[in-house]
Amino acid sequence: MSIEIVTIISIISLLITLFLFYLLRLFIGIHKKNLASRNKDTTQVGFVVDTFHDLVSKLKEKERELEILKKNAEERASAIEIYDENILQSVPSGVVSFNQDLYITKINSAAENILDLKQYSVIRKKHSEIFNRPISEFIENRKTVERAEVSYVTHAGKRIWLGLTISPLKDSLNNIIGTILVFTDLTELKAFQSQMELRERLSTLGEMSAGIAHELRNPMAVISGYTKILSKKVDSALMPAVEAISGEVAVMDRIISDFLSFAKPTELIPSNIDLKALIGSCINALKDAAGKIHISLNAVILPVIKGDEVLLRQSFTNLLQNAIESMPDGGDLNIDIYSDDYLNITVSDTGHGIPENIKDKIFLPFFTTKERGTGLGLSIVHKIVVSHGGTIQIDSGEKGTTFTIKLPKGIIVG
Repeated sequence: MSIEIVTIISIISLLITLFLFYLLRLFIGIHKKNLASRNKDTTQVGFVVDTFHDLVSKLKEKERELEILKKNAEERASAIEIYDENILQSVPSGVVSFNQDLYITKINSAAENILDLKQYSVIRKKHSEIFNRPISEFIENRKTVERAEVSYVTHAGKRIWLGLTISPLKDSLNNIIGTILVFTDLTELKAFQSQMELRERLSTLGEMSAGIAHELRNPMAVISGYTKILSKKVDSALMPAVEAISGEVAVMDRIISDFLSFAKPTELIPSNIDLKALIGSCINALKDAAGKIHISLNAVILPVIKGDEVLLRQSFTNLLQNAIESMPDGGDLNIDIYSDDYLNITVSDTGHGIPENIKDKIFLPFFTTKERGTGLGLSIVHKIVVSHGGTIQIDSGEKGTTFTIKLPKGIIVG
């Protein structure tokens, strides 16, 4: 082999070696790049995974915090609701709320007691099913009422006086969501005012009575004197007329004497009284007049009180007699005596009742619906009760009449 051929083969071998070396370098470079790329991808995936786990952990932590906040908010809301409910149930005024369709949504304890209602029987009921006029009309007309005083008859037939306010019920955004009724029982206050007005009227009447009696008795004495002279001079045919005149003069004189006795100030002669025994003796005295009337006396053990026994006996006798006369065909007469803030005596009959238009007049002297009555019986009862520092109230309907006497605890001595 010649030198040229050897040289050419050597050159070709070197080129091949260089080419293979280049290929090897190229392959190694590519492999390193691939390895670096894979490592980079692996690092990025790990970062994403770690970040995801960290976010999940933080989300769970926030979720736990939100659960705690939610629980606290619910407990706070529940506490506020309970607190508001306690306030609503504790206020002495009656409160009734209605939704937009005028169905009852809430009623408090005071409203139940004043109106003789039960919450379970009125919730979700239409206002017209529960309330009578005029309240039902106010609510139906969605009328705003401020500090009105109305006479109202409950479902039990009890007439009461209410001071009420009716206004729109609004939410926190000032949107109207219903109607709210707030009212106060003014029955006792009205009764007290009536008692005071009656007392003032009777006091004025008493001041006038002496002068009136004097002016009447003088001419009546003259008439009586002339009547006696006529009785001695007229013949027998005119004697009945003269006797009739004398009889009417005697009746007028008795009425004036009774009126003067009623109008003059009452002077109490106090003593210790067993009230249950006193009323029991009044009942025994009227048993013959009671006839078919069943009389019951219900009383717990009561304290001895200080009062005028004669006057109180007269007062209770007149009151019982009045109840008996209201039941000519028989019935039930119940006397209940109990003690709370006052010493209470209720006298209930099942008679014909007293018309609404004359209730305010029955304690006035000479007002009577009886043919032979003088109209002083209940006036005397009222005067004696007031003189003992008490009050007397009347509640009457189709099922009868109840008189309630309240004597202050201040007269109790034992």
